Amino acid sequence: MAGTVETVFRIESARIIASVTRIVRDVGLAEEIAQDALVAALEQWPATGVPDRPGAWLTTTARRRAIDLVRRKETYARKLAEVGRSLEDVPPPPEPAEPDDIDDDLLRLIFTACHPVLSTAARIALTLRLLGGLTTGEIARAFLTSEATVAQRIVRAKRTLATAAVPFEVPYGAERAARLSSVLEVVYLVFNEGYAATAGDDLVRPALCEDALRLARVLAGLMPEEPEVHGLVALLELQASRIPARTGPDGAPVLLAEQDRTRWDRMLILRGLEALRRAGPAGGPYAVQAAIAAQHARQVRYEDTDWAAIAALYGRLLELTPSPVVALNRAVAVGMAQGPAAGLALVDELAGEPALQGYHLLPSVRGDLLERLGRGAEARTEFERAAALTRNARERELLLSRASRATPRPEPG
Repeated sequence: MAGTVETVFRIESARIIASVTRIVRDVGLAEEIAQDALVAALEQWPATGVPDRPGAWLTTTARRRAIDLVRRKETYARKLAEVGRSLEDVPPPPEPAEPDDIDDDLLRLIFTACHPVLSTAARIALTLRLLGGLTTGEIARAFLTSEATVAQRIVRAKRTLATAAVPFEVPYGAERAARLSSVLEVVYLVFNEGYAATAGDDLVRPALCEDALRLARVLAGLMPEEPEVHGLVALLELQASRIPARTGPDGAPVLLAEQDRTRWDRMLILRGLEALRRAGPAGGPYAVQAAIAAQHARQVRYEDTDWAAIAALYGRLLELTPSPVVALNRAVAVGMAQGPAAGLALVDELAGEPALQGYHLLPSVRGDLLERLGRGAEARTEFERAAALTRNARERELLLSRASRATPRPEPG
């Protein structure tokens, strides 16, 4: 029974917290009240059985406790005005508010958890906690940090939101555009950490990708008129489709050129292409990245990849979001479309970029281009340098393997 209760709570927790936050106007307090509702379920359901609508039961229980708490406050009248509805001495409704109201609350919670007043690390931790339903330990394991560090980030994030009096609302106009970019960035960063882990023994953490993809799909359902939300969904669906082929049976990375494309998830590709259609032709950065991923997804063979089209898309992305990392990716595409010499010239132009110092993919890309030009000794040096920079064990093994193959080892004498 305990497992059933906890599973239901994990699925419903974000909506419960969102509904309660509308009453108490404090995400930290709302999470505590939601946990109280979970304890109540663990105490009552073994005797009464699981309700027909367990999510509704938990939400109603949490809302009742929130209302009781507000009533007990000396500032009840002020809180009542903020909530904007009557909390007269009548019992709460037996079911939660209308589904649309709950969805509105969930959207408010997303914008609150991803508020720019928080650091990126705090936004990620709080989002995974409140919206992903992950425990502090799960977040710590996912990002290879201590549980105490994650717990501290979450506590500070809640305190910061309360101190800054961040309103529980969906902003509009220019502020909404700015805040939406923060929301999308958090989901994107969570997915990227799962798709290509920055450190640790595993290249891919599928569970983290699934959490990010679920959050992106929720956003698309709540904000169907926002093209860039669909662009993010498209990007994540298309990237996630490759996960089964990105590693071999032993967990070692498999390069794009060597992946078995029959292992790519066709359903995710179809969903991604549909989301890209919804994003429209004048897409933002996520939609452009999705268009790049779509170029790969549409080809059955690596040899048929339209690298000229991909290079052009990276050029467009560079105009939208000027970045040395985007420029490096464009150099890779140019190197495939026009030859390694053209790509190497662009990479060498980026050698002095401060943002790329310590970035292992810069020497990795340079090593690949040098190897294709037949300059094996130089390529080996670059691959070894890249291996020394990466914090991911699987990537390090791959780079050292490429280094060993880049030029013959001297014969023993």
